[in-house]
Amino acid sequence: MNGFCFNRRRFLASTLTAPAWFPSLGQADSSFPLKGRLLKTLKSGMIKVPGSLTERFQAARQAGFEGVEMGAPGMNVKETLKAISESGLPVDGSVNAGHWQVRHTDPDPSIRGRALESLREGLRQTKAVGGHTLLLVVGHGKDGPEDEIWKRSIDNIAQAIPLAAELGVAIAIENVWNHFCYHHNGDANQSASKFLSYVDELNSPWVGMQFDIGNHWKYGATGDWIRTLGKRIIKLDVKGFSRRQDRFTKIGAGDLDFEDVRKALTEINFHGWCAAEVAGGDRVRLNEISENMDRVFGL
Repeated sequence: MNGFCFNRRRFLASTLTAPAWFPSLGQADSSFPLKGRLLKTLKSGMIKVPGSLTERFQAARQAGFEGVEMGAPGMNVKETLKAISESGLPVDGSVNAGHWQVRHTDPDPSIRGRALESLREGLRQTKAVGGHTLLLVVGHGKDGPEDEIWKRSIDNIAQAIPLAAELGVAIAIENVWNHFCYHHNGDANQSASKFLSYVDELNSPWVGMQFDIGNHWKYGATGDWIRTLGKRIIKLDVKGFSRRQDRFTKIGAGDLDFEDVRKALTEINFHGWCAAEVAGGDRVRLNEISENMDRVFGL
């Protein structure tokens, strides 16, 4: 996410313990509940429970999660299939490993070639464990002028679309703090129009958005971004954010307008997976994350 002197893991870890200024995580407004529409998943790295992968999957399931996202490429496919079988918890999708460092926007063609192979192999491994989406950060604005990195990344990612279609695994582009498709030093009145144009230029039913509900509350109205992107949203990520404190928070803390998020998701008739992306932890923490998701989404 931001800039990128920012360290994603360190920043997310800061949300594990809520400081005193966090508002109370009370019961969500009952309007626009998403029960029956939303399935809860989480990033596998959030499960900080000792033991085998099977035991970690079991802990996530016991906390109320209905799926888990792996990292790909790089996962142990055999071990993952064993964990799925023994826990009953499916892998709904994956996150492309290394996409921040090896980018589709890089000016070096050899690095873009590595990014493409990582994307392709990530799609293959995701399919091998039964997943349906591979989350992708397309690149970074520091790699050049917007028109150049736009074309570089579009040309590169487009080469993986035939494989995505063959495997039945969608490429799910995440909105992140990467200085691309928004103004990083801009205000909170920005729109999702550039993300819409970017996805539409790839022009495939196998490319959509894994829209992160918390990532751009700083820059625009989350509900309106959801309405703009509409059917292009094929999956969700969720975290909280406080504009007042200019930082990410636990799900439901901060000042993000979750009521309007629920309303917008209902308006676009969203049905699908939502992945928690906050600091993980032990069984107690996993239960808390699951309960926070229930609360903000009316599950």
